[in-house]
Order: sequence, then structure tokens, then C-alpha cells
Amino acid sequence: SISFYFKVGLISGICMIVGTIIGSGIFISPKSVLGNVGAVGPCLTIWAACGVLATLGALCFAELGTMITKSGGEYPYLMEAFGPIPAFLFSWTSLLVTKPSSFAIICLSFAKYASAPFYPGCDPPPAVVKCLAAAAIVVITLVNSLSVKLGRYLQNFLTAAKMIIVTIIVVSGIVLLAQGKTDNFKDSFKDSKLSVGSISLAFYNGLWAYDGWNQLNYITEELKNPYRNLPLSIIIGIPLVTVCYVLINVAYFTVMTSTELMQSPAVAVTFGDRVLYPASWIVPLFVAFSTLGSANGTCFTAGRLVYVAGREGHMLKVLSYINVKRLTPAPALMFYGVITIIYIIPGDIDTLINYFSFAVWIFYGLTVFALIVMRFTRKEARRPITIPIIIPVIVTLIAILLVLAPIITTPELAYLYCALFILSGLIAYVLFVHLKFSWAQKISKPMTMHLQMLLEVVPEEEVPE
Repeated sequence: SISFYFKVGLISGICMIVGTIIGSGIFISPKSVLGNVGAVGPCLTIWAACGVLATLGALCFAELGTMITKSGGEYPYLMEAFGPIPAFLFSWTSLLVTKPSSFAIICLSFAKYASAPFYPGCDPPPAVVKCLAAAAIVVITLVNSLSVKLGRYLQNFLTAAKMIIVTIIVVSGIVLLAQGKTDNFKDSFKDSKLSVGSISLAFYNGLWAYDGWNQLNYITEELKNPYRNLPLSIIIGIPLVTVCYVLINVAYFTVMTSTELMQSPAVAVTFGDRVLYPASWIVPLFVAFSTLGSANGTCFTAGRLVYVAGREGHMLKVLSYINVKRLTPAPALMFYGVITIIYIIPGDIDTLINYFSFAVWIFYGLTVFALIVMRFTRKEARRPITIPIIIPVIVTLIAILLVLAPIITTPELAYLYCALFILSGLIAYVLFVHLKFSWAQKISKPMTMHLQMLLEVVPEEEVPE
């Protein structure tokens, strides 16, 4: 299959992982993690444990990605292990819930930080935030539709920019520790409120900050030497993020008590005001770069899922078309951008995170379970990487806990709606994939012809060598 001309190497692969993971999460989730466990010690432990879990999950995906070298992330793995129905439900949920909501959350976070300096002392108006978020979505979608190379260079630049602010915060924290600012770490487990429910919810919020650990599996076909670069990017990228996250939280606690951190409207901005003044404006600027980098990485990889689903006949055929001149999956990327803009109109960050986290861990767990199943059903398959079976077992069990914990501890109708939406994909599968209603084909045919002329797109097999 076509690899969109430009191949992604090891450095770009690491940048894709680091750039996609480090985005809005580390600037949003610290309050939620601390709020659930109640003390500094358990909070730092949760951040480290989330990194370990993300690494274990990514190693499972590395075995899957080198055994089944197809783009699309979980989609081809579920297809191989369980058949078309679970794969379709994943693509249905991803295209209409998890990927757009993730993209929307990140862009809304960017908009909040980017607009904050213009509204000192108060929250920016929701209309301003949403318009700015929509503008970011349009720009990022256009960049990735115009050129894979341009999208890759933008990703590398924004990753470098976000590492600057991460380095500033981490180095500032280390200097403050060296100066003896350790009062907030004394009796660090005192007053902690640990239970299965609180720990699970803390993991929920921490893992949102780590989401993106599986992003390279969406572009396996575009990796140079995936058998080497996929696992190496994971082994280098995710532990690097974990160290950064723990040190950033340590830096926060050098200047803020638990109470002050919980009361801060924007933790990183408060840190900058106390440590970097009068250059504290650096923080919101580089946080905006950080969120843009995460959004760009999310768009780059999620567009490939739309493309692969269209190629398999699980979405409109036109979504699998490729621009003749630029060799990008332009229809898939534009479809994804439009759905994301729809999400930001009524949504807010907290609601979107709830929808996202619940849905995404259902399929993370199912995909890792697919690895266990294929150890028995596809023994003959070539596995350049083989991890101990205990790792996918642990990740599957934790995924089950993460899905059930919020339902048991804080039941909300949002989880029921999300579950019903996922199951509604069965109706769509029967009508449009299994029965292939002719009227759907008739409706999509003129749209396909217009898009072919407007976007200069053709099916993959018609792309000139």
C-alpha cells in the first residue's frame, strides 16, 4: 500500500510520541490526580505508575505493530483477531467519539492558554475560546492535507518548543530543590485518601495526560524499518515523557502546597508567576505551542485511521482516496476536522475527557486482549518482537478496572450514553457494511465525483508511481 511518499524515521518517531503525549494533559491533570489521592506522595507515585502502564501498553502494541504491519492502530489488530465487527465498532467509536473528542480537548486547551493573556484576572469568554479552537483545527487540518513533510516538520518544531518549556519547569524545580525548597515533601503521604475508587480515578486523569503512547501504530506503513524503529521509539519516548512528568510535578510542589495547587486556575501559569516573573509570559506561550504540537500529532495519525477504515469498506470509499499531487489522505483528514469542530460547539473539556477516557480504554483493553488471543490462534505468524505474556494480561486486567471503576464509584448517564453509542455501531454495520444498502451507494457516488474533482483525489491503486 502507499506510504504517502515520505517515510518517518527514528527521530521523527520519537518526536511523534513525545510531541503527541506531552500536550495539554500535564497542564490540566495535576489538580485532578492530586484531588483524588489527597497528598503529594501518592500523587507522584500515580504519575510514575501511569508512565509504567503506558510503556507496558505500548510494548504490547509494538508486538502487534511488527506482527501486523498495517496503519490504523487498533483497527487491523482487532480485524485479524476478532473479525470485522469489533474492528468496525472501534473505527465507528474512534471516528465519531474518541479521536474527535481528543482533538477537541487539546484545541480547547490551546485556545484557553492562548487567550488567557488577553483576559487577565478572569476566564476568557467561551465564544472566543471556541472560535480560536476551531481556527486551530482548520489550520492543522490544512497543513496535514497539504503535505506530509510539512506536517512532520511542524511536529518536530513544536516538539522542540514544548521541550523548552518542559526543560524550564524541570530545571527551575531542580534549582529550587537544591535551594532547600522541600517543605511540601515532608510527610508526603499524610492525609492521603487511598481507596480502589480514588486510585482508579487518579489513574484515569493521569493516563489522559499519557494518551498518545500508541500513536505510531497508526502510521506503521510510513515508518522506516518498523521492526527496529517502532519499539525503539517506544522504549526511548515514553520513559522520557514519564521522567518529565514526574519532575514537572515535583517542580510544582516546590512552590505550591497541595491546597494552593488545588486552588490554582492554571497550575503551570501559577508556577511561572512565582518563579519566572517578570518573564512569566513564557509559560502560556509555550504551553500553547505544546498543545498545538499534540493536536498536530493527533490529526496526523487519526487521519490515517479514517483512511484505513475507508480502504476496508467500513466507511465511505471516498475517505480512502489520496491526493494525486501531494500524496496525502486529504478527504479523511478533512472529514476528521469537520467532526472535531462539531464537538467543540456544545462541549467543554471535562465532559469530553469523560467521554474519551471511558470509550478509549474499552478498546485499549480489547486490543491488548487480541494479542493474547493471537498467541494461540496465529502461532505461525512472524513476531520480530515477542513480549512476556504476563504483560498483556496485566494491561488487560487494568483496562477492565479502568472501565468499571468510574461506573461503580461515580455513575453518570454519560457512560451509559457512550456505551449505547458504541453498540449503535452494530446497526450501522448491518445496514451499510453487511447489507450494503444501494441507496447509500447512490447518495455517496455524486459526492465522491465532486470531491475527486475538487480535491484532486483518486483511489490508492490509481496513484502514479
